[in-house]
Amino acid sequence: MSDTTASLRRQINSAGDLQSVVRTMKSLAASSIHQYEQSVDALVDYARTVELGLGVCFRGIGKAGGPAAPSRQTASGPIGAVIFGSDQGLVGQFNDRVADHAVQKLAGLAAPLSGAQPAGQLDAGPDAPLDARPDAKKDQSPSQPQVWAVGERVQARLADAGLTVVGQFTVPSSVEAITALVGEILVEIEAHQAQGEFGALYLFYNRPSSGAVYAPVDQRLLPLDAPWRHALADVPWPTNNLPEVIGGDSDSNTGTLRALIREYLFVSIFRACAESLASENASRLAAMQRADKNIDELLDTLNATFHRLRQSGIDEELFDVIAGFEALSEPRRSAQSS
Repeated sequence: MSDTTASLRRQINSAGDLQSVVRTMKSLAASSIHQYEQSVDALVDYARTVELGLGVCFRGIGKAGGPAAPSRQTASGPIGAVIFGSDQGLVGQFNDRVADHAVQKLAGLAAPLSGAQPAGQLDAGPDAPLDARPDAKKDQSPSQPQVWAVGERVQARLADAGLTVVGQFTVPSSVEAITALVGEILVEIEAHQAQGEFGALYLFYNRPSSGAVYAPVDQRLLPLDAPWRHALADVPWPTNNLPEVIGGDSDSNTGTLRALIREYLFVSIFRACAESLASENASRLAAMQRADKNIDELLDTLNATFHRLRQSGIDEELFDVIAGFEALSEPRRSAQSS
């Protein structure tokens, strides 16, 4: 009996220690979610400003008859993809969901398409239809997509799915570290695009919706094609004071345009990373909440078993005392009766 209660004590103590760790991780995840959501909210106004600036530049270029844009416009060749996952576990189906969504979407994009998704448009599911793109090539190459994975866990799932992972990045551990990651991704993308290794680039990541709920989405980042430029050029300026582009070449202001395009790419990747990290921590928070509940139930069961065994031991000892007392009292009662 003593060995059994001692074993239960150890299990109860271990479960209590584990619950302390789980609750600490819950607090850290909740705090991280708030930080990443704040960073995403802070990007909204800045991204809007960048898009307004791009629209002004494109309207000016259209009036001046200048070049359409200083970046590559071709969408031919293999598809490139940056897929955001996690380095750490305890995130439920976080990596599985984004990996499955990416695999299904890339499988559809690898086949010849009659249209393509406009840059910057989000697709909330793998079966959502692509918008028609008038200048898209209909003979898109069905070559194997080139994939960059952000996170070890998602890389393993992509490799298991048969995708070729050409590069891997470490998941940032804080909001401040996202900037360095975005810089690394942009350098890698520019190097591969300069060699013509892919024609279009997609971002795949999980986006938080409400509470601990998130959904995998994708965004076509490159090429910056004509529909994307026209959509930005059609956005009206929010005030009656029309802006004037200053800087760059006098004819087409390509210096300013290049700077705004770099900021657009930076903001798009930064936002995808921040939303992925917020979703990761939301998934971890939900997993820790389930673990905390399960540990509570386990502790209730262990404590009930422990108290039952302890009471059983006490009852056995009382029965032994009573039996001994009765055994000692029997000769005395016999002597008195005689």
